[in-house]
Amino acid sequence: MIRRYDPDRPVPDEAVLACLGAAIRAPSAGFSQGWDFLVLRSPEERATFWSATTGDQPPDTWLAGMATAPALILCLSDPERYLERYAQPDKGWTDRDPARWPVPYWDVDTGMAAMLALLTAVDAGLGACFFGVPPTRHTEVRSALGIPDDRRFVGVISLGYAVPHPASPSLARGRRGLDEVAHWGRFGVHDPLP
Repeated sequence: MIRRYDPDRPVPDEAVLACLGAAIRAPSAGFSQGWDFLVLRSPEERATFWSATTGDQPPDTWLAGMATAPALILCLSDPERYLERYAQPDKGWTDRDPARWPVPYWDVDTGMAAMLALLTAVDAGLGACFFGVPPTRHTEVRSALGIPDDRRFVGVISLGYAVPHPASPSLARGRRGLDEVAHWGRFGVHDPLP
């Protein structure tokens, strides 16, 4: 996850389109494809986003670095597409009750689409970062960018060419190994061999 970019080096349109093309190939429950991607490339579009997202908050180091990204992709989910799809005869959930869903697949699927966009960005030699929009700022961002009220903010992808910046102190925690996170046949069994 890159947090500082070369602001004078724009992301080629082809790279943005490749990221979006990969994103729409993500799996989705019932092939509902309940996602939308709002791309912000001009300085004015990005300034509108950052202003709506941060309000009067003074920029900290993270924000100052992230604001250098020459492209942003807002990843939005559309729950209604799922509820409509699963009310169709081949699924049969005519009550359209979101409580039927064990997790909000509209957000999960949009997150998987975002991951494909991130991987495509890295393959194209770009830096990228996935981050969230503060819930207290959703109304302002919706208003500033014309986002319908029925779309949910899943996250934002910043794109650009990385410049040197300090590594996140979180990396000092280290990556959890398979011996901790993989369970075989029963939770708590970490050895795959009998």
